[in-house]
Amino acid sequence: EQFHRMVNTESGLLGVSEISADMRDLLKQEQDDPRAAEAIELFCYQAKKWIGALAATLGGVDTVVFTAGIGEHSPIIRARICAGLEFLGVALDTVRNEADEAVISSEGSRVIVRVIHTDEESEIARSVLEMVGAES
Repeated sequence: EQFHRMVNTESGLLGVSEISADMRDLLKQEQDDPRAAEAIELFCYQAKKWIGALAATLGGVDTVVFTAGIGEHSPIIRARICAGLEFLGVALDTVRNEADEAVISSEGSRVIVRVIHTDEESEIARSVLEMVGAES
């Protein structure tokens, strides 16, 4: 029970920042609280690290997809994750990114950067139903 609570409610952004699990809250406090800034920086670093690792494993990248709550709704986080990935061919269009368009890469980008809507609640429900069905 204690482990379950820690993993599901006290880790991630909240565990690092000790402030909030909500990126919007952390962004509001980033300038005033170094814990918020550190959590945001770590989040972006980890995403960027995995993009780089996958690019190395796959021999390149054709598309980067942002989805779910933060990926869909935070242009600043998308921009921070894409910053420094130019060597892979990622070129973000800041106007498209801020406008929340479906494709946010620039016209000349070798890598297409997309924002795709995800119905997280339905995905969670589907996963739970699969788990319950598997246990029956």
